[in-house]
Amino acid sequence: MKTNIGITEANSKAVSIQLSKLLADEFVLYTKTRNAHWNVEGPDFHSMHLFFESQYEQLDEIMDSVAERIRTLGHYAPATLKNFLQLTHLAELTERTNDSLGFIRELLEDHESIIEFIRGNINPFANDYHDLGTSDFVTGLMEDHEKMAWMLRSHLK
Repeated sequence: MKTNIGITEANSKAVSIQLSKLLADEFVLYTKTRNAHWNVEGPDFHSMHLFFESQYEQLDEIMDSVAERIRTLGHYAPATLKNFLQLTHLAELTERTNDSLGFIRELLEDHESIIEFIRGNINPFANDYHDLGTSDFVTGLMEDHEKMAWMLRSHLK
């Protein structure tokens, strides 16, 4: 059945394409955060193991909400590793040690990249594609990433 929510098909498709890129970024960041959780080493292992766990749990919820927003617009969410790697703006893995600071720096860069991507789409979603719902939705996601980035950044002070 056709989705009739007051957004043209062309506009909902354009928004869904951008959301698919965001979903890919979220999935790659989720995976990198899981990697940090599993592989962190050092004297702060236990606290960082738990910290990374709290971050990937938040990212899991974000991923689900982005996929569901794509479906709400009447389109299918990408759901394969191949699709995610083709769509993402993030590097899958960089060279670093398995200490907490190495993971934190890498994850912080990725959060900041996602924040910039989202920020660049807020106004186009609202003004160009007349999708205020998605504009509001991604504004909330941006705020979530800003808080997660702050938490990471605080470890580097």
